[in-house]
Amino acid sequence: MLTVNRVRGARVRVAEEVRRCGCPCGSAGGRAARRAALAFVLAAAGLAEVRAADLTDVTIAAWNRYVAATEQRIERELAAGDRFLVLDFLDDAERIRREALAGGPVIARMETRDERGERIQVRKGAVHHWRGVILVPNAGLEHVVDSLQFSVPPEELQSDVLESRVLERDGDTSRLFLRVSRKAVLTLSYNTEHTVVYVRPGGGRAWMRSVATRIAELDDPGSPAEREKPVGRDRGFLWRMNLYWRYQQVDAGVLIECEVLTLSRSIPLLMRWMIAPIVNRETRSALSDTLRSMAARLGSPAPADEQDGR
Repeated sequence: MLTVNRVRGARVRVAEEVRRCGCPCGSAGGRAARRAALAFVLAAAGLAEVRAADLTDVTIAAWNRYVAATEQRIERELAAGDRFLVLDFLDDAERIRREALAGGPVIARMETRDERGERIQVRKGAVHHWRGVILVPNAGLEHVVDSLQFSVPPEELQSDVLESRVLERDGDTSRLFLRVSRKAVLTLSYNTEHTVVYVRPGGGRAWMRSVATRIAELDDPGSPAEREKPVGRDRGFLWRMNLYWRYQQVDAGVLIECEVLTLSRSIPLLMRWMIAPIVNRETRSALSDTLRSMAARLGSPAPADEQDGR
């Protein structure tokens, strides 16, 4: 059992490690010290807090409410006509678009609330909701969407995708298998299946919805002893995952925007002060890396006359 005394001891350990390395808490050395203290906490707890978690019906119901409210908002935005990207509906839309067009990526957390403006409580679980946007320079919309839908495998764009294959395709709807490795507090591997739907309404716009229909954590990945844990009865770091992508043609190329929702176990209260910042940092980093990779893989250098300043 993780006790208050153990957590207090870990806080002391953090301070000692940071002082020893002489690094500010926000620096690389400071972060390493915090990770060392985290390892100490987990060891002191005997990893009891991260060994097993069951995905309950009450958590699934809350996730479904959160997703439904999110998708209702997305549907309204896609039907708005004069605006399209998530950023267009924000108070600081001009700044975000300007930063994205300058190269981006622009990453931020999001939160969906219910019709009364209140938080949607997720018992025994945690929803992680992020958005990011980047410019694919000098690209055409059809090239970008065709590449993502048909020709460029996910593992060439996402470092956490280890393997992929198309299980089924029917027009603009596909069912995909992805083997992924996700890093938060621990690095874990999963076998996942996703239903992916592309929509191309014209007018320089397109969007895609991806829903994970199966997520199975792996024990001993890559070894002869590899096996899948029972779905929903694992360490609980990734239970659900939805992605919503929007693509907009602009003069400078194509703006790609991603909104990602994931569901995990809730973070134990006594460990939240340390684990939550690590989870947020790794999530932001993973989304940023994916967007940068897409921009580099699908974009083109500026024309020669622009490079020469002519």
